[in-house]
Amino acid sequence: MLLLILGLYAAAATAIGGVLAWLWRRRWRAERSYFEQIREREERLKIALWASGEHFWDNDLIRNSAHVLSVEEPVEGGAGTIRTLRFANPELEVHPDDLPMVRQAMQAHIEGRAPMFVSEHRSRNRDGKWTWVRARGRAVARDALGRVTRVAGTARDISDRRDADRERRIASEVLRSMNEAVSVLDENFFFVAVNPAFSKTTGYTEDEAIGHSASMLDSPQHDAEFYREMREQVVREGHWVGEMWQRRKNGEDFLCSLESIRVDGAIDQRSLYVAVLSDITRAKRTEQELRLLANYDTLTNLPNRSLLSERLSQAIVNARREDSRIAVLFLDLDRFKDVNDSLGHATGDRILRAAAARLREVAPTGATVARLSGDEFTVVLEHLRDPEEGDRLAERIIHAFDAPLAIEDRREIIISPSIGISLYPDHAQVPTDLLKHADTAMYQAKAAGRRTYQRYTEQMEWELRQRATLSGALRKVLENGELRLVYQPRLSLRTGAITGVEALLRWEHPYLGLIPPNHFIPLAEESGMILPIGEWVMREACTTLRRWRQHGLGTLNMSVNVSALQLLRGDLPRYVAKVLADTGVPGERLELELTESVVMAKAAQAAQTMQALRDLGVRLAIDDFGTGYSSLAYLKRLPITTLKIDKAFIDDIAQNRDDKAITHSIIAMARTLGLYVVAEGVEHQAQARLLMEQHCDEIQGYWVARPLDPYRCLAFLRNWRSGVARFEPA
Repeated sequence: MLLLILGLYAAAATAIGGVLAWLWRRRWRAERSYFEQIREREERLKIALWASGEHFWDNDLIRNSAHVLSVEEPVEGGAGTIRTLRFANPELEVHPDDLPMVRQAMQAHIEGRAPMFVSEHRSRNRDGKWTWVRARGRAVARDALGRVTRVAGTARDISDRRDADRERRIASEVLRSMNEAVSVLDENFFFVAVNPAFSKTTGYTEDEAIGHSASMLDSPQHDAEFYREMREQVVREGHWVGEMWQRRKNGEDFLCSLESIRVDGAIDQRSLYVAVLSDITRAKRTEQELRLLANYDTLTNLPNRSLLSERLSQAIVNARREDSRIAVLFLDLDRFKDVNDSLGHATGDRILRAAAARLREVAPTGATVARLSGDEFTVVLEHLRDPEEGDRLAERIIHAFDAPLAIEDRREIIISPSIGISLYPDHAQVPTDLLKHADTAMYQAKAAGRRTYQRYTEQMEWELRQRATLSGALRKVLENGELRLVYQPRLSLRTGAITGVEALLRWEHPYLGLIPPNHFIPLAEESGMILPIGEWVMREACTTLRRWRQHGLGTLNMSVNVSALQLLRGDLPRYVAKVLADTGVPGERLELELTESVVMAKAAQAAQTMQALRDLGVRLAIDDFGTGYSSLAYLKRLPITTLKIDKAFIDDIAQNRDDKAITHSIIAMARTLGLYVVAEGVEHQAQARLLMEQHCDEIQGYWVARPLDPYRCLAFLRNWRSGVARFEPA
C-alpha cells in the first residue's frame, strides 16, 4: 500500500512537472514572441525615425523632463541604433532667443487654443551646437482633472532647409532690388519670370510679360536674323553678351547691354535662360559727350590738344612711311587779350568762334585745324610737295583775316594772326617738339611786328633758351640786389639849366653781365615782376632825390617810368603817396612817365588813377609820344602835364623834312593844349638848335649827358653852369 501511495505520488509529481514544463515552455514562447514583437516594433521605429530623419521626443510636464529618441547613422555594413537621451530640464536645450516663442506655442496647445504644438526653433544637438529644428507634437496623457501631463511628438533638423530658404529669400530680394532688368525664359524664349526693374525698363508689367515671347522687345533697328542668331548662340554655347537695341511698350527704342546664360535642368530637366538687361542709352550718350569733351573744344568744336596730338602722331607715322613732309602752323591772335578785356569775354568767345570758322574755310581739305587754348590755334598740313607750301598757307591765312570777323548783329572786328611754322622731318621728329618749335617761331613773328609768319630756325631756339634763362634769373634780382638806377639829365632850352633827371633801370647779372632794358622789361611785365621792381625803382629814385636835395638841388625834378600793370592797379596812388611821405620829396618834384599805348588801352580807368596822382601834385608825362595811337579828345581830358617826343622823330630832324614837320606839329599841338614838351634822343648840336627854334621846352640825350650813376650824376649837376652851355639859349 505504501508503495502504491509512493507510486501515486511519483506519478502525480511527474504529471505536475510535465505540466509545469509545458507551462514554462508556453510562457517562454509567449515571452519570446512578445520580445520579438518589441524588437520588431523597435526596428520599425528605428527604420521610421532613420528614414524620416526625425527624432521622437516625450515631454513629461509634471516632472519637467524629456526623453529624446534618435537613430544614429549606421556604419557601413551595420545597422543604426536607437539612442535615448534624457533631459532633466528640456528648456535648457532650446536657444534662449527662441524659448519665449516655444513656450507660447506649447501653452497654446495645452490650453486647447491650438490643435498641435508646432514650432521652428534652435535646439542643441549632440555636439552641443545650435541647429534649427521643426518640432510637432500632441498631448498624450492627462490627469484626473483633464490637465495635460505629457506631450509627445517628433522633431526634424531643418538647418539645411532654413539655409536654403534664407538663400532663396536673399536671392529673391536681391533680384527684386536689382537695377538691372532680369528675366527668366523657357526653352522657347517665352517669359517665365521677371523682376520689377524689367517692368520699369521695358514698360511691361509682370502679367503682361509672363507667357509671352521675348520677341515682343525686338527693335526694328536690328533685322530678325540678328535676334535669331543671338538666341541660337545662347542655345548652342549657353552664353551671349553684347549690346543691342530693344523696344519698350510705348514704342521707344533704347540701347541695352544684355547678358544671357543657359541654366540646364532647372525645371523637369528642361533648360531655362536667364537674361540680364541694362539700359545704357544715357550712358552711351554721356560717353559720346565725354568723348567730344575729351577730344573737341567746346567753344569752337575744333579738335583740342589731345586729339591734335593723336592726329599729328598718326600723320608722322604716315609721313615716315611715305617719305613726305608735314607743316605745323601755330597761330596766335594779335592783341586778343586787349580786345577781350575791352569788349568783354562774351565778345571774345564770339571772336574765337569766328576765327575758327575762318580757319576752316582757308585750310585745305584734309588739314587738321585745332584749338589749343585761349586764342592759340594749330593747322597740320600733310603731304607737302615742298617746304614753301606751309609758307603759302600762312600767307593765305593772314590775308583771310584782313576781312572783318562778324561777331554779332551787324558788328565786325578786324584782328590779325601771328604764325609760326615748323616742318617734319626738318625741325623735329615727334609731335611735342613740332608744336614747341612752331610756338617758338610764332613768338618770333610777334617780335617781328605781328601779322606775319616765321619759319623755325635753331637761332630761335637759342633765343628762347636765353629768354627762359633771363625769366628765371629775373625772379631773384631784388633778393640778390642786381638792379641799379642810372640818371640822365634834362636841359631847359629856354634857360640852359638842368631841370631834372630821368631814372633809368639797369640789370647787371653776376654771370650774364649787363642786360639791356628792352630784353628784361617785357619779361618782367609778362611775369608780373614789374610790380615789385617798379615799386623798388620808385622808392630808390625818390631816396636819391632826397639826398641830392640835401646837397642844395632843391629845384631838381625826378622822372620815373611806370608800367601798364602799375597804372591799372588801383593802389599806385596810395604807394606813391607813401613813398613821398617816407622820403620827404614834394609831389611836384616827381614826374611819372607813361607810354601812350598804356594810357589809351584803358583810358577811362587810367584817367581815374592819373587824376588821383595829380591830386598828390605829381606831374604826368606821355613817353614815346607819336609812336602809338592817341585820341586828341582823351589827351585833352587826361590830366597830363608833359609830352615827350620819341627819339625816332629826332634822329633825322635836321635832314628829313617830314620828321621836322612832325616835331613842329607835336610842339605846336602841345602848346595849344598847355603841355610841356621834352625831346628825347638829342645827340647833335644841330638837333638841339632846331628844337630850340621850334620852341621845344627841354631836351634829353647824349648831347646833354649820357646816363650816369648817382655819384657821377650828382657831380655833373653840381658842376653844371648856365654859362657853360654848349650853345646860347634863346
